[in-house]
Amino acid sequence: MIDKLDEVDRRLINTIQLDFPLNSRPFLALGDQIGISETDVIDHLKRLTDVGVIRKIGPIINTARIGGSSTLIAMRVSDDAIDEVAAQINEFDEVSHNYLRPGSYNMWFTVSARSEERLHELIREIDALGYPFLDLPVERLFKIGVRFEV
Repeated sequence: MIDKLDEVDRRLINTIQLDFPLNSRPFLALGDQIGISETDVIDHLKRLTDVGVIRKIGPIINTARIGGSSTLIAMRVSDDAIDEVAAQINEFDEVSHNYLRPGSYNMWFTVSARSEERLHELIREIDALGYPFLDLPVERLFKIGVRFEV
């Protein structure tokens, strides 16, 4: 996909990763910053989202700083149940990432809740699905972002 990006796509991607304007007209501000119209910014970002280059534009919230709690779950799911279990896990509003990885614990996902109590409720609901899992809460955060030069 990277070879199908034009120069405007690359400039937009590089700009929005860590420097998204926080004002009433962010797309206008982005356009001013890279020299295109607000409409062109919106059109490029929509296309990049439609083709899967951009998954989402939104904030990264430090759950602990707002009184919430989060954990990483590693779950062992049989190959024949992966799609069904992934769909069930993705139904939780509090799940932000869900990945299939190699190994016996093959489904990994992040759960963030408004409180420790709600996180425990979610873990009980996940347990009720009937698959073995590891609850891997954050002990220390080392980084919260990554920037790719496209």
